[in-house]
Amino acid sequence: MTTLLELDHVSRNFGGLKALDDVSLRLEEGEVIGLIGPNGAGKTTLVNVVTGVTPASRGRVIFRGASIDRLPPDRIAHLGIARTSQIVQPFPRMNALDNVAGGALFAGGCRTLAAARVKAREHLEFTGLGAVADKPASTLTLADRKRLELARSLAMNPKLLLLDEVNAGLNAAEMDSALELIRAIAARGVTILLIEHLMKVVLNACGRIAVLHHGQLIADGTPNQVVHDPKVIEAYLGTKFAARHAAGTV
Repeated sequence: MTTLLELDHVSRNFGGLKALDDVSLRLEEGEVIGLIGPNGAGKTTLVNVVTGVTPASRGRVIFRGASIDRLPPDRIAHLGIARTSQIVQPFPRMNALDNVAGGALFAGGCRTLAAARVKAREHLEFTGLGAVADKPASTLTLADRKRLELARSLAMNPKLLLLDEVNAGLNAAEMDSALELIRAIAARGVTILLIEHLMKVVLNACGRIAVLHHGQLIADGTPNQVVHDPKVIEAYLGTKFAARHAAGTV
């Protein structure tokens, strides 16, 4: 497999706080990798470092063989890295179509608004939002706003998609639908880093899981390896979850 993204001994400090502490991690092309850990472990900080929102204090971020750790977010987006956020923030007065068209114009290679709207409609159909294309984003349900953010990110033609708590606030049926959508995106060849608290989603979607705790990478392996790792059980999963997983009831 070909390495798409590499974090090479990356640290990020905020004053005396080490939000990321000497993290080294590789993502291979075509992977769906989960990133888990307690609140405050550094997961969103890692996404912010990769996307240039928060530069690393030390270490290197390498994408497709080139260092990107000193590039601004817009340049990183144009290179093929897109993200969603924990709190979805569409342009509320714009309709769904133009929200997505904005992504296609910004980094998706479309030169005109007409072309961007054609691409946007394709991505809305793919994410199940074709019927609400002309509705203002402010009128959409939470589940649909999350899909809208996914559609906008996909319109940027990413090679790497960073999903930050994409299932937060969704009910069980909506989560199952979101999981199917993540699989469909991966089937298109997009590499995915999935930040998620819901272990059901992580275990079903990801072939590999990395675990952060106090800014440090404490585990990196297959779902089965991670779920049985004593450090992960102590820091995050707890013994009850590990027992339920071993019994096949998760």
